[in-house]
Order: sequence, then structure tokens, then C-alpha cells
Amino acid sequence: MCDESKLADWARQTINRRQFGALSGVAALAACAPGESTGSARAATAGLKERGVNFATADGTLDGFFVQPETGSHAAVILWPDIASIREAKRNIARKLAGAGYAVLVVNPYYRDVTGEQFADFAAFIADGGFQKVGPWRGKLDAEAIMRDTTAIVDWLDRQEGVSQAMGIGTQGYCMGGPFTIWAAAAKPARVKAAASFHGGGLVRADNPMSPHALLGKVDASLLIAVAQDDDAKAPADKTTFAAAAKAADVPATVTVYPGDHGWMVPDSPAYDATAAARGEADLKALYAAALA
Repeated sequence: MCDESKLADWARQTINRRQFGALSGVAALAACAPGESTGSARAATAGLKERGVNFATADGTLDGFFVQPETGSHAAVILWPDIASIREAKRNIARKLAGAGYAVLVVNPYYRDVTGEQFADFAAFIADGGFQKVGPWRGKLDAEAIMRDTTAIVDWLDRQEGVSQAMGIGTQGYCMGGPFTIWAAAAKPARVKAAASFHGGGLVRADNPMSPHALLGKVDASLLIAVAQDDDAKAPADKTTFAAAAKAADVPATVTVYPGDHGWMVPDSPAYDATAAARGEADLKALYAAALA
């Protein structure tokens, strides 16, 4: 998973913040509008509407970024970011998914402590001591907190124009957001019908009754568990433990190791891999097409 040693490795591998920032900016635009020049990024949001949002939860006021097609009624998606939280790379992922016909909410998981964007990109996160800054915020995000948040999020989504209550809700998470998807599905099984974890950490937590794999009996959703190859090398038993738990709970789950390292799905990550990311996006869309209709 994305830990302090991983970030230190990324910092050493990154030539410098300015070069990484330039590269991640180009990657983000390319991911937002594949096949187009970076100068046409504005056209990638044609037909969409987006806004910053905030609403009450049991723990405070949650803020986020909401993007959806301008017309029609669509399945909703809850997007849980990685450790660097809301930023343009995540908004671009949401825009791209909205362009495929979904109403997407990018959640600020740290809303109990701070509002809005804290880091422009992963280069800023690494350079500005992000791991130390978010540590106390992240420490509050246990299963119970995410499940409370999900209850409020689903209630809010179901009251939004353009969100179909007849269709299931999808949820996807990256890095620390991976386990949040399972907790979300367990919190609202009647609404959350698909969950995808990309290079998620902590899906299997030994001797913890709130471990995501231990809660699959409460889930009524199809799952995509996309494992990073370097994470798998460190904990090869986790994938089989999770898959076995899903089978025992009769939860349809695809648990697959992808040919990318931790962070491969995120355009501003030093580990971003365009080929593996395209595969992940295709698998995600197939999951949602099958499970949310």
C-alpha cells in the first residue's frame, strides 16, 4: 500500500518537483481525453455539468466535487481518492467517467479536519511532507466513519436531479480509498451494487472484525479488486484470502493482479502506467455496465 517508505522511494525516483509536475500535468490531460491533443482538454467536458458541493453528515459537513451529464438520469458513483485527496487528477478521472454516462461524486475524505484541495498533485504531496500532514486526518477514517459517511452520501445522491434511484450506485477507491469501497457497500447494500478497489491497501486485516474481507457477508454488490504487482509481491496471500472470503459470502468478485505498481491508475502518480490504467478503466466500465443497470 501507499506508505511512507513508498513515498520516499517515489521522491528519490522523481527527478525534481518541477519536471514531475509538468509530466503529471500532461498525463492528466491525456487521461482525461485520450486520442486528443492536450490543447483540447476543454472539449473533454462538453456535455457535462460540474460543481463543488457540501452537505451534512453525522460527523460534520462533507465537501466534494460533483460532475454529471447535462441531461438524462444516470447511475451515481462515489469516488474515494487516494492519500493526496481531491485534486485535478481525481477531478479528471471523474469527468472522464461522467462522460461515459455516470453522475460522479469525488469525496473529500478529510472533511472532518480540512476543506477542499490540500495538494495540487502528488509532486506537491511528496515535496510538502504530505504523509505527515494527513496522518492525523487519515487516522479518523475507520470502517465506522466511512460507513456513516456513506449513509449520508447515498441519501444526498438520491436527492440530486439527474441521479437514477432505479439504478444501483457504484463506488471506486484508490490506495487508502480501496477498503472504503467495501465499507460503503456494506453500509448501504440496497443501493451500492458495484465496488472497485484500485491498488487498495488494507483489504485484509488480520484479527479485525471490521476488515473489508470480513464484512463481505453484508455486501450485495459485484466487486473488482485490482491489485498492484508490487503490493502483491509484499503480501501475496491477501488476494487469495479476499477471494476466498468473497466466495464464502457468495459475492461475485474479480481479484486480479495488474501489471502496474502501486499508483498505476492515477495520472499524477510517479507509478502511473497508461497501458495498465486503460485496462483498469475498461474493467471498471464493464463492472458498472453489468451491475448498475
